[in-house]
Amino acid sequence: MAHQETIDLNPPTPPDQRQISLEIDDSQAKAFYTNFCKVSSSAEELILDLALNQAPLGSSPSGKVRIEQRIVMSPYTAKRLAQLLTSSIQRHEQALGPIETDIGKRLQQNARG
Repeated sequence: MAHQETIDLNPPTPPDQRQISLEIDDSQAKAFYTNFCKVSSSAEELILDLALNQAPLGSSPSGKVRIEQRIVMSPYTAKRLAQLLTSSIQRHEQALGPIETDIGKRLQQNARG
């Protein structure tokens, strides 16, 4: 049985503050696939630029990748997102095995069988 770890990404609530319950409405959300991410930051924000790289094994014919989505967030939200993504990837790898991020190694593994 895979071990699952729960990470509380919210800071402790002081006793004099009441809990707020949020209902999440994703009915207008649009799915977007990305295989390219550029990160930049300033003292007050972190910016994720997301795109679809049409030629992930080499440069695109034009040498350009068009940014399709930009996400701007505070460093605090970025850190919570990083913790959540790390936890999710760890659970994924525990259940399904290591994720190889080097495309060259993945191609070699696939060629071997």
